[in-house]
Amino acid sequence: MPIVDPQSLHTHLRPGQRIMGLDLGTKTIGVAISDPTLVVANPVEVIQRGRFKADAERLIRLFGEHRVGAVVLGLPINMDGSEGPRCQSTRQFAANLLQQVDLPIAFWDERLSTAAVERVMRDEADMSRARRAVNVDKLAAGYILQGAIDHIRAHANAV
Repeated sequence: MPIVDPQSLHTHLRPGQRIMGLDLGTKTIGVAISDPTLVVANPVEVIQRGRFKADAERLIRLFGEHRVGAVVLGLPINMDGSEGPRCQSTRQFAANLLQQVDLPIAFWDERLSTAAVERVMRDEADMSRARRAVNVDKLAAGYILQGAIDHIRAHANAV
């Protein structure tokens, strides 16, 4: 499957399939899963990054466990809209993953996702710094995925 536009991602899904959202960090991968109706993103786990092969094997297991039919990868675009080395790394991760699985992948602008999640955890959930550190990556993945599925639903309803 190719890299696709987020708006068309749902057209690649079979009934009951879900979308997985990933927040790629240098040390971890935050993982979130949509519900089958593409309404809510649910944070699932944080994968400690190792070699690509091990990371891909864990993701492939999660794809099967959660009936994943598509993937949204957070794209760390710079605040000025340019793409730096982290975007290049994310795009390469997607290319490598596509060699392992036949799932459509879409990129989603993740600017400020981690900052937004940290602010909510600090101000509204009153989480300690240690607890925020443990949860931020999977919650950021949920934030990224929620933005993408809200966009998908809005576009689908507009058509």
